[in-house]
Amino acid sequence: MLNDRSSPLSLLATRRSGRPRDMVAPGPDDAALSAILDIALRTPDHGKLAPWRFVIVGTEQRTALAAVITTAYRAERPQAARLEIEALDSFAHQAPALVVALSSPRVESHIPVWEQELSAGAACMNLIHAAHASGYVAGWLTGWAAYSDAVRDAFGSAPERIAGFIFIGSPGQPLEDRARPPRDDRVSHWDGKHP
Repeated sequence: MLNDRSSPLSLLATRRSGRPRDMVAPGPDDAALSAILDIALRTPDHGKLAPWRFVIVGTEQRTALAAVITTAYRAERPQAARLEIEALDSFAHQAPALVVALSSPRVESHIPVWEQELSAGAACMNLIHAAHASGYVAGWLTGWAAYSDAVRDAFGSAPERIAGFIFIGSPGQPLEDRARPPRDDRVSHWDGKHP
């Protein structure tokens, strides 16, 4: 089945992450991005809590996002060098499309927060698979900004956390496959005994 290029498994086997800094237009238009996000919403979710959210940052908001990120960084690290600030500013302007994914756990629920966070990660992966199936490349980044409460506060509030910045566009250069872990290193059969 994997040799059939039109099969869903073959499509999944060709997914590669792209470097957001290398992505070029075209990116998904509003209709395509909406369809991609609809697929992201079809994520396993114990308790039907939908413990995640997606915030689209349009190209006209990228400068404002850069200001949020660099202001927060300067407040935390007043000694920051010019190149650090420039890199953070560039981060906000990468790729044609940007979706900020938020883990939004319902802490009052009996469903463990860990399961809700796993669901948020699965929603991000569904988004990336949908972008790939739509003919785009995606890159899921975190970095300093994802762990900053000040940056998070621009999109939500605690207990939410930024699960990642998902950049989407077209590859500006051929995508390289990276080495994957050997199956035998990551997959085993349980023998019924304790370790």
